[in-house]
Amino acid sequence: MQDILMMLLNGVPWTIAVTVLAFCVGVVLGFPICALRMSRVKVLSVLAALLVLTLRSIPPIVWLFFIFFGIGGGYVSLSPFTAAVVGLGLITAAHMSEVYRGAFAAIPAGQFEAAYALNLSAPQRFFDVVLPQLVRIAIPTSATYAIGLLKDSAVASTIGVGDISFQAYQVSQQTFQGLSVYSAAAVVYLVLSVPVALCSRWLSATLKQRIAR
Repeated sequence: MQDILMMLLNGVPWTIAVTVLAFCVGVVLGFPICALRMSRVKVLSVLAALLVLTLRSIPPIVWLFFIFFGIGGGYVSLSPFTAAVVGLGLITAAHMSEVYRGAFAAIPAGQFEAAYALNLSAPQRFFDVVLPQLVRIAIPTSATYAIGLLKDSAVASTIGVGDISFQAYQVSQQTFQGLSVYSAAAVVYLVLSVPVALCSRWLSATLKQRIAR
């Protein structure tokens, strides 16, 4: 069992790398998509809504196959790792844009009125009033999605990324101990997920205290 666990641990850096990079891509790209989604220009709003719907409706494995075997197979040379980060990053961007939009809607209207009453500039209103509250509201949902992304990153194994799931498949084929191997893989995923949840609670509580001051 110890040997099996050690072989599975070889996939942990790949799982973490795919998850973290895809999440970072989503966090960054989610802002402009959210801005377009909330735009007063109807065409931009509709196009952004269609983009979000498309990215969220198609299964991640289909997107990865499309990017790696479709685009990467004939137009641009992409490694399995790059294709996984791009595919999962785009899906994450769609989800994060909706998280941002919901967090923005949850900010009390009085906050905006107070910012206008203080004659704050647009950048000051965003960075000093809107952003701190938006981040605090968005953290729990974002952390929940990050945990889900950690699990969804397993689809990267289907295009050759050597993550935990890929290693588990290889080990199970070599040892014929499927139950033991995938039970160990489940434990590894659990161990990786718990710190994310705990960090989210701590960060949310910390930001809440600072904003309350």
